[in-house]
Amino acid sequence: MYPNQRDYTIMGKQSTERSRRLVLVPCPFQGHITPMLQLGTVLYSRGFSITVVHTIYNSPDPNNYPEFSFVPIPDGLSDQDIRSWDFVGNVMAINENCRESFKRFLQQLSTTEEEKGVCIISDELLFFAEAVADDLELPSIILRTTSAATCLARSALVKLNEQGLVLSQGIYSYRKTSFAFVC
Repeated sequence: MYPNQRDYTIMGKQSTERSRRLVLVPCPFQGHITPMLQLGTVLYSRGFSITVVHTIYNSPDPNNYPEFSFVPIPDGLSDQDIRSWDFVGNVMAINENCRESFKRFLQQLSTTEEEKGVCIISDELLFFAEAVADDLELPSIILRTTSAATCLARSALVKLNEQGLVLSQGIYSYRKTSFAFVC
């Protein structure tokens, strides 16, 4: 038996009660969805209940994970946005468009008595989830699905940009929000 499980017997059958709900928020790209769902599978095997909150774009197939709950939230991306291959613009749009619906979902979830113990695990690119978790005072963890090489490259780009050696236009900035990745 795992630490987050309680065994009990009902009518001669042994059951396992899951004691904590984890809400996973994967970025809608394959190199991000797969590791998040793999993490969810491991955590489910350790006794956690798993809910996956995902965008409409590139939704995971719930049939592959019947033990998880899946909750789609509108991402506001049009077919033209997706075809544009504007990665940074699409990620920023997702962050802007998903915040309120994610917050409403968590508020509804936390009103049920059995769901008081909710923790958010979000992809590093979906910073709206971390902001909402902070607003609602929920514990949260950020999952990085990239390699160490990507982390080093990001750090180098930030430093080169600070030294004026790289044009900053369009690099990790959008409207009033700008962010840098630090390892």
